[in-house]
Amino acid sequence: MTGRPEQQPTPRTLPIHRALAALALGLAACGAPEREVAPGAFIPRFDPPEGGPPPARQEQVVDEFHGTAVADPYRWLEDIDAEEVTAWIRAQDRHTEAWLSKVEEREAIRERLTELWSFPRWSAPERHGDRWAWTFYDGVREQPVLMVGSAPDADGRVLLDPNTLSADGTVSVGPLAWSEDGRYLAWARSEAGSDWRTWRVLDVETGETLQDELRWSKFAGAAWTHDGAGFFYQRFARPAEGEEREAATRGAQLCYHRLGTSQDDDVVVYERPDEPTWGFRPEVTDDGRYLVVEVSSGTDRRNRVLFADLEVEGWPVEPLVAALEASFDYAGSHGSEAFFVTDRDAERGVVVAVDLARPVPEAWRIVVPESVHVLEAATVVGGELLLTYLEDAADALLRYAPDGRLLGRVELPSLGRISRPTGDADDTVTYFTFESFVHPPSVHRYVLGEAAAEVVRAPDLDLDPAQFEVQRVSLLSGDGTTLRMFLVHRPGLRLDGSNPTLLYGYGGFGIAMRPAFSAERLAFVERGGVFAQAILRGGGEYGVPWHEAGMRERKQQVFDDFLSAARYLVRNDYTVPERLAIHGRSNGGLLVGAVLVQAPEQFGAAICEVGVLDMLRYHRFTIGWAWEPEYGSADDPEMFPVLRAYSPLHNVRPASYPPTLITTGDHDDRVMPAHSYKFAAALQAAQEGPAPILLDVTFRAGHGGGKPTSLRIAEATDRLAFLAMTIQR
Repeated sequence: MTGRPEQQPTPRTLPIHRALAALALGLAACGAPEREVAPGAFIPRFDPPEGGPPPARQEQVVDEFHGTAVADPYRWLEDIDAEEVTAWIRAQDRHTEAWLSKVEEREAIRERLTELWSFPRWSAPERHGDRWAWTFYDGVREQPVLMVGSAPDADGRVLLDPNTLSADGTVSVGPLAWSEDGRYLAWARSEAGSDWRTWRVLDVETGETLQDELRWSKFAGAAWTHDGAGFFYQRFARPAEGEEREAATRGAQLCYHRLGTSQDDDVVVYERPDEPTWGFRPEVTDDGRYLVVEVSSGTDRRNRVLFADLEVEGWPVEPLVAALEASFDYAGSHGSEAFFVTDRDAERGVVVAVDLARPVPEAWRIVVPESVHVLEAATVVGGELLLTYLEDAADALLRYAPDGRLLGRVELPSLGRISRPTGDADDTVTYFTFESFVHPPSVHRYVLGEAAAEVVRAPDLDLDPAQFEVQRVSLLSGDGTTLRMFLVHRPGLRLDGSNPTLLYGYGGFGIAMRPAFSAERLAFVERGGVFAQAILRGGGEYGVPWHEAGMRERKQQVFDDFLSAARYLVRNDYTVPERLAIHGRSNGGLLVGAVLVQAPEQFGAAICEVGVLDMLRYHRFTIGWAWEPEYGSADDPEMFPVLRAYSPLHNVRPASYPPTLITTGDHDDRVMPAHSYKFAAALQAAQEGPAPILLDVTFRAGHGGGKPTSLRIAEATDRLAFLAMTIQR
């Protein structure tokens, strides 16, 4: 399995199909829109710190791409462990702190964020044998803890506490895999936000950690054989010493580990040295009879499927879906039938049943046909299929019988998102979490056959949802395509163009941007801001064509959609360019970087978080090669001019840029921090205006997964302080 720039791997939601200097072309060559409104020059409300940002030296480094020479003067910043690079980023951090420390509201922002962050939250409980398990965060500790109890609503006891694994809270836990009887728990440990995982095994009854230790795993969960003897997992070869955070990760193996043995003795169940981009996500059917393996190829939404009869000696692996033609997401099983969500011949998804005892394609049957809405996920609980649909970028939960009959719709509180319902084939109750822009996550219990779910665990938070208004508006992109956008603001908002507004977007990898609770965004709205979340092509909100309309040679369309959303906010008097900030992370960082260099005059501030910004070299580091199905590669002579035309790093030119905050983690091994380092250096050198270009590096932090609470609050404080000194002045 391979990680999209944004998404974090979990056992039940992989594969993760689902980041990117006057050095190259000018603005006109990018196909960017003409300038419309020029904002006033940035004038800080306090005396700026003395001196500018620490300069970055330039080298005479030139690459040739298909006969075209491209300069890369900041190549030295790719050596992220070099002393010179470390000294430079620490100097950048001091410069950023010198600016942010002058924001009078900074401590008040930190205090309010801490209040909004400090509430208890639970995951949906799951049954394993005669035990129930859930994660719990008390609002104070750095990491959530894993709890077990005799009932789903029990107080429970702490089974696994990541907060005891490091002094600074930078060791996190996940994913998890339980043995069928609940006796053993395989859990994966990550340090400093790295994608690399080390598997350990816990005896749930005694709390003892067994001697088993499995290293160099990432991007997949684990699946136990039902006898509890061991589990399947994915591993890679150990990177060369010192290259653990930079080296490309290829050549996955699907292995079986037997408890009490060394990892060196693990059985390689399946591997394809001739297909180094393949990744493997194992599942075992509910009856324990079959192994089902989803086979990804980078972040291509399409995948293959393998299976093995575990009652046959040697577990010979056979193809179930051999061609790379559609996506297949294993949803569960009922008897010998395995259910998959697939977009084969169905752009918005269907559920198909495959009898693994007779898996020939002509025997497959469509259980739930294609709907007008996108089928996002399916789970088998109590002999029913619980299907999550996307209805204009918000979740809906429907129930179906195994024969395809619609049994009903589960009422949800409002526009929001739910987690994948928990439960097994013999359960009659399921649990899920629900959240929205103004409702923090709460746990809901649903009894099959009822009309609505009931809230069983909800946080007590000093926040009144009635103090916020949520809208879902429609607008047109430049080519006439209808887009949607969520708006969150105080009731009675005056449309006089005076409102500081934060526009957020992603637009890639088929990932849907649904309503989600964010303390940071609500703190911004509380201070008089408008938060806007744009639904862009490239995402997964409206099916395969919507995704494909924003990938590869059509990527510029995503940026045009985002610019259309920005113009809508100005045209309808929500704000003006001087008070409009843009924010995106990972692939969304690419989005912000691209529109920033294409149309700097249209924004009053920009926040580019862990962005993919060097589109000519992204595929040479860590898991970047896996994103080639989404972006294409500069090694391809047809894709090179496309990538060069919008690559943020290669389209920086001398201009007056708005205040820009570029953030990354020094241990990010998903999107290597050199993307941010090089982009910041290029922007600072090209800046012709008075606005600051700031680089903010979080140390001992990765792409975002497993980040301790204190770091999350500190980073959010800096972002809101940056907005306070720019668009909220």
